[in-house]
Amino acid sequence: MSSANLSVLIGKNFACIKVCGRANFACSPDFKAVLNGLEQKGFRHFIIELSECVLMDSTFLGVLSGFGMKLNPKGAPAESGVELRNASARVTEVLDNLGAAHLFRATQGPLQLPADLTTSTPESKNPSHEEITRTCLEAHQTLMAMNPENVARFKDVAQFLAEDLKSLEKAS
Repeated sequence: MSSANLSVLIGKNFACIKVCGRANFACSPDFKAVLNGLEQKGFRHFIIELSECVLMDSTFLGVLSGFGMKLNPKGAPAESGVELRNASARVTEVLDNLGAAHLFRATQGPLQLPADLTTSTPESKNPSHEEITRTCLEAHQTLMAMNPENVARFKDVAQFLAEDLKSLEKAS
C-alpha cells in the first residue's frame, strides 16, 4: 500500500505541510517527526494542505489530533495551532465523527505564499515495524482519550497493537 508524500514549506511565521496521496499508518511516524521537529524550531502556526490527500486513516488522524491537542490544549483553534486547508468532505466528516474537528481551523482555497519561502521534501526515516506499531498504538490511544465514543471503535485495535508491540520489544 502506498502512502502519502510530504512536502514542507517554511515561511517566517508558519510551516505548511502538504500531504499528497494516502495519509496512512506508514507515513505517520515521518509526519509526526516533521511536526515535532518544526515545533521544536519554534513554529506555532501550522497549515496542513490537503487538496491532494485522497484518504486519511485512523493512525494519521490520531497523530494529527494529538498534535492539535498539544498546540491547543483548551481545544479551540487559535491563531497559533493547526489549520487544515482544502480538506475533502470525507476527511472533514471523519474528523467530525471522531470528535476532533474542533481542534483545527478549516479553510478552503489557494494558499497565499510569501516570497521568502523555503521548500523541502523530508526524507523518510524508514521507520521500523516497531516504530510504526508504537505510532499506531499512540494514535489510537489519543483518539480514545479525546472522545469516549472512540473507545468502542478502537479498543480492539489498541489491544492488538499493544500486544504486537510487546512481542516486538521482546524480540529486539
